[in-house]
Amino acid sequence: MRDDDIWDTEAADGYDTPGIGMFAPEILGPTVERLAELASGGRALEFAIGTGRVAVPLSERGVPVAGIEMSAPMIGRLRGKADEASIPVVLGDMATAVAPGKFALVYLVFNTISNLLTQAEQVACFRNAARHLVPGGRFVIELWVPELRKLPPGQQAVVWQTEEGYIGLDRYDVLRQHVVSHHFRFGEGKQAELLRSPHRYIWPAELDLMAALAGFELESRHADWAGSEFTADSRSHVSVYRIPKTPAGS
Repeated sequence: MRDDDIWDTEAADGYDTPGIGMFAPEILGPTVERLAELASGGRALEFAIGTGRVAVPLSERGVPVAGIEMSAPMIGRLRGKADEASIPVVLGDMATAVAPGKFALVYLVFNTISNLLTQAEQVACFRNAARHLVPGGRFVIELWVPELRKLPPGQQAVVWQTEEGYIGLDRYDVLRQHVVSHHFRFGEGKQAELLRSPHRYIWPAELDLMAALAGFELESRHADWAGSEFTADSRSHVSVYRIPKTPAGS
């Protein structure tokens, strides 16, 4: 499964859930506020900008935002909210595509770096972020922590969320450090809808090494956008990396 196969027209049409899920004010509000703070009055670039879930309210907050996105249907949905002049977007892979100009902030939210399925591609993504940043600029990543502690010997899958009409299940391949997320949605009838997405999971320490290879330093890590403490029991993290203002050794 490729990203451009997963994020097709059907997925793009059903992606936005205004007011609930990822679009709930209690989730989106702190995300936008924190990113606006980290941009420090400069331009921001979103890798995998999608339909503009974060970019549109961040732009409305007064931060100039541009994006990189490999799914044309997702960009099409974004264009229903903001035109090219307001939020310019480059069609391409976030690990290699280049957006014009330099930025104070590059950000990558909601586990999206894990959509790159090899370590080499993930390292390239860090290097691409560094390529776009001014000295002192920041790269922000929101990422889940692999829940391997929930896997007893011989078991390959864990249910990570259950609610009315929805079950989320992850199936791990610990040898390749891969996981396939299964999203089951169903109503009162016999039929269910399944969406699968492949990922390469990354431990925080490995993420820090990728950052160092690209010339970043870890500035902060919290459990969420509101700044909660990151602990051994945290299920996700928001990590802020920074390019030094002056080269090492100067």
